[in-house]
Amino acid sequence: RKRNCLKDGWFVFDSCLVGMMVGETWLMTTVMLVLGGSSGGGLGNASLLRMARLLRLSRMARMARLFRAMPELLFLIKGIVAAMRSVF
Repeated sequence: RKRNCLKDGWFVFDSCLVGMMVGETWLMTTVMLVLGGSSGGGLGNASLLRMARLLRLSRMARMARLFRAMPELLFLIKGIVAAMRSVF
């Protein structure tokens, strides 16, 4: 059954990531156009954009907490970055 996909944690996680990406890309652009109007390409009132940046920073802070809680994860990511340097 198709509804069983909502029980899979990875599917829900991926869906949330895609939803946030769509929100940042399409919805934020539409909101900025509506709020900014057509004032010669300027952003108009950019406080909404600043709030989105703060939300992104809070997500980064959560990642930092995760790295502190699981140092093995940081070790794996450093290994992946070192491996990428040898490929590119």
